[in-house]
Amino acid sequence: MASQRFLLSVLFAVVTVLGFAGPAQAVEEKKEEKKIVAPDTIPGTTKVDAERVLDIVQKIPDLVIIDARIRKDRTQGYLEGSVSLPDIKTTCGSLAKVIPKKSSPVLFYCNGPKCGRSVKSSRKALACGYTNIYWFRGGFEEWKNKNYPYLKE
Repeated sequence: MASQRFLLSVLFAVVTVLGFAGPAQAVEEKKEEKKIVAPDTIPGTTKVDAERVLDIVQKIPDLVIIDARIRKDRTQGYLEGSVSLPDIKTTCGSLAKVIPKKSSPVLFYCNGPKCGRSVKSSRKALACGYTNIYWFRGGFEEWKNKNYPYLKE
């Protein structure tokens, strides 16, 4: 696998230097298509930006904030008060342990628009019957870029 990537990168470099397009360009375009891009909305959730997150944290004291990223991503920083529940561990049972009632307000976030973890977790919560879901699409990337405070382990 690594050797294939190396060969493709060498081929791409040679083709680029020689000014040819064709197969190598098609390979690069295919790589771009595979990158995850979060949808604009998730039906059944309320999409929020960083400023709205600040607002709802102040206005909704019982808000549960779920960080849907894996542990490695969380070491880069996380929103204060957030609970680590990676999408790969999100089940109706794991949600029930963290969110007391299905009507409780909950906010999901991950790394940002190129991360699908909060999308999966939000959809799982909807499937489990949760009804008051906020989705922070911009996630930690937007939060950090706006220089809002966060914690590091």
